[in-house]
Amino acid sequence: MTEVSAAAQSQQAQGQSKLATADLANNFDTFLTLLTEQLKNQDPLDPLKSEQFVQQLVQFSSVEQQIASNESLEALLALQQSDAQLTSLQFIGKDATVNTTYTLLENGEAKWEYGLPQEAQSVELLITDETGKQVRRLDGDTSEGVHEAVWDGKDEAGNTLPPGVYQLEVVAKDADDVIMDYAVRVTHRVTGVEMSGGQAQVSFANGELVLPASLVTSVRESQTPPPNTTDTGSENEDESQAAA
Repeated sequence: MTEVSAAAQSQQAQGQSKLATADLANNFDTFLTLLTEQLKNQDPLDPLKSEQFVQQLVQFSSVEQQIASNESLEALLALQQSDAQLTSLQFIGKDATVNTTYTLLENGEAKWEYGLPQEAQSVELLITDETGKQVRRLDGDTSEGVHEAVWDGKDEAGNTLPPGVYQLEVVAKDADDVIMDYAVRVTHRVTGVEMSGGQAQVSFANGELVLPASLVTSVRESQTPPPNTTDTGSENEDESQAAA
């Protein structure tokens, strides 16, 4: 399985947030203890001045509000994550277009779409496997706009490679031999939705490829029937005609 996500980064950010909240809570408890001890042990002949006491209470209140705000933000984030997952559930069984260079080699074919902002002098399509090894080089369309890149699943020697996840790198150069920017997207049927690192993830080919739902740019009804299904209606109709 290939998972392309910011899960690790999200988990790190959440961990840092929890540590910061814990430090804030510890400071809050320490401040409260010191203030209580100060009031208990102050000199009756020289009590704490009112303005100093008010200032300390303000600090006390400020720390308390920060802790409450952090807790409220964490609750809001949890609700947003839950809402994102529920929204992503609607993707299952539909074709999703995703901004990614990764695609699936299935039934001897892999497809990408790549876009060029202007006409290029040359375009190389470099295909790599999950280990990062280059397995095929193709010439691409050099005109401005969006183009389809179709690969037959064979390496440079003509050997058929196994199904799985492969990546496309577009090396486009302009008339001055300068590398150009490009964009790549793929379209696949969504087979599942999950939460990872606090982010909604969509999976393709039953988890063979997992991508952040935030990379999905469009979703539409699938134009192809789900795999391993038969048209039972047609079969029943054929059986009825045979019986007649």
